[in-house]
Amino acid sequence: MTLHTLWKFSRPHTIIGSIVSIVVLFLLQGGSLTDHFTILVVTLVSALGCNVCITGLNQIVDVELDKINKPELPIASGELDIKTAKKIVFIAGIIALGAAVFLHWVLLLLIVVILILGIAYSVPPLQLKRHHVPAALAITIVRGVLVNIGMAVHFAGMLQGNLSIQPVIYPLTIFITAFSLAIAWYKDLPDRAGDAHFGYRTFPLLYSPKTALYTGAIFVMAAYAWCIFWSYREAEFLLMYSLIVLSIAFLIHLRTVRLAEQASIRRFYQLFWVFFFATYLSFLWVL
Repeated sequence: MTLHTLWKFSRPHTIIGSIVSIVVLFLLQGGSLTDHFTILVVTLVSALGCNVCITGLNQIVDVELDKINKPELPIASGELDIKTAKKIVFIAGIIALGAAVFLHWVLLLLIVVILILGIAYSVPPLQLKRHHVPAALAITIVRGVLVNIGMAVHFAGMLQGNLSIQPVIYPLTIFITAFSLAIAWYKDLPDRAGDAHFGYRTFPLLYSPKTALYTGAIFVMAAYAWCIFWSYREAEFLLMYSLIVLSIAFLIHLRTVRLAEQASIRRFYQLFWVFFFATYLSFLWVL
């Protein structure tokens, strides 16, 4: 197994998303890269271990599905055998829990809850991902609520000695919650062939790809509108201008997708994550 294979197995966009979100939350809660570097690094080790554990478990369960939807993934392509993948997932889970135990009880509780939801999402008999409502709820709760509120509370406990989070965390959480809901629907857009074959009741299959696309866009634009209003009310004008630019760019990006072309859908979803990263980073203007 090469490092490149391990990198692909970790699902890089989720790893980058976790790093960006945690670093931004750390800074918004008053963390210093010089004074509190160890807290940030151990938190990242725990979170990334949890990330690899969940995404890896999903690939182990989904081998036959991925051969249709994502044949480039390491297990589906034959680059990585199941036995090695299971070892990676187990070790990643132990690292996630071990680092959390070392640091703070809030982080441990957060990691345990996320792992439980991740297992329920991928593994029978629950296998929440087979049905679009519980799947969307699981993704939204983890990415939107638990990561933002939970990590902010963890950093507050470590840095300030209390569980009080900064006011800016709330509009950020509202935005990322809406964004995560759109992710839950958009990730299924390029996967319709395999999902239909295995009887997954995803949003694009139950309704239509166009309905999924524009319903997600409504939630994202509503979230941008709310955060722009909040930043204007709080006189955070640099944040406001950044969000206006991002919202316009998102609308332009939305118009580029061609739902009849698989390559266009995949490109749209990949670039959609860029808005996820950029919106998190734009909230650093409040510092």
